[in-house]
Amino acid sequence: MLEFIKLLLIGCAVGMGNVIPGVSGSTIAVVFGIYDRFINAITLNFKKLWANKKFVIPMVLGMLLGVLLFSKLVSYLYTHFPTQTNYAFTGLIIGSVPLLISLVTKQKGEGKKSFWYYFSLVICAAAGIALIYLFSILEGSVDKNTPEFSVLPELSVGLALRIFIAGLLGAVAMIIPGISGSLLMLIMGVYPIVISAISVLLQPSTFVHACLLLLPNGIGVLLGLLLGAKLIGFMLKKAPGQSYAVILGLLLGSAVFMFPGFAGFTSAGVIAGSIIAFVGGILLAYFGSKASSE
Repeated sequence: MLEFIKLLLIGCAVGMGNVIPGVSGSTIAVVFGIYDRFINAITLNFKKLWANKKFVIPMVLGMLLGVLLFSKLVSYLYTHFPTQTNYAFTGLIIGSVPLLISLVTKQKGEGKKSFWYYFSLVICAAAGIALIYLFSILEGSVDKNTPEFSVLPELSVGLALRIFIAGLLGAVAMIIPGISGSLLMLIMGVYPIVISAISVLLQPSTFVHACLLLLPNGIGVLLGLLLGAKLIGFMLKKAPGQSYAVILGLLLGSAVFMFPGFAGFTSAGVIAGSIIAFVGGILLAYFGSKASSE
């Protein structure tokens, strides 16, 4: 039961990360040391899913709860306590770095750790940092405060195709640490439509319309998760050291670009809250990942 509750809470955190532009749910999975299990669990093989039910069920339930119940809380924190919240996320990422370094260095083979093997690790980590840098440029060009639609747009073949492609690409990005799937959907102009449809899904007058808008997105997300997980799972199996080095680079890049700096230190309360949030994030990630890997 304790393991179920722990995975449920981690799933909630992953779900919250996936609905906030600029934050990656996969980063949260890495932070808590369950990324490889998370990737391997994404499959349509029901026999494999059932075999992993003790992991899959609490994670899926937690992710759903994170999306439905806690996303507004995190949005509230970002709106009213942006500096402290960013320091907390920066701490979470930094606290997971020791785990990633151990995963990179403990891999076996590859010519008994030759010079070229270590050189490849450095190149892969640098590539991860560069990818985050390029993504941050895209992020800076997008208005994250795009309002929800007061009236849902009419569904057309062209809109359904755009929603499907955005869901597909967003899901692939969603399982790459440091890359926000919802931000890609925002760049494609689909995120406000999806959020608006979710917000009115339970209203009888808009239920059918909202479902028709969400259906192509759901299909795209499912296909993107399966394809992306297959590719990442293959890379983790064939080149684990290099794959974890890329993930390490992605997380280091995320920490750099998420770090809010000191401009938000407008009062002693903000400074104290930011320090507490930063240290708390480090400790939560370090001990959380350690407990999950045992």
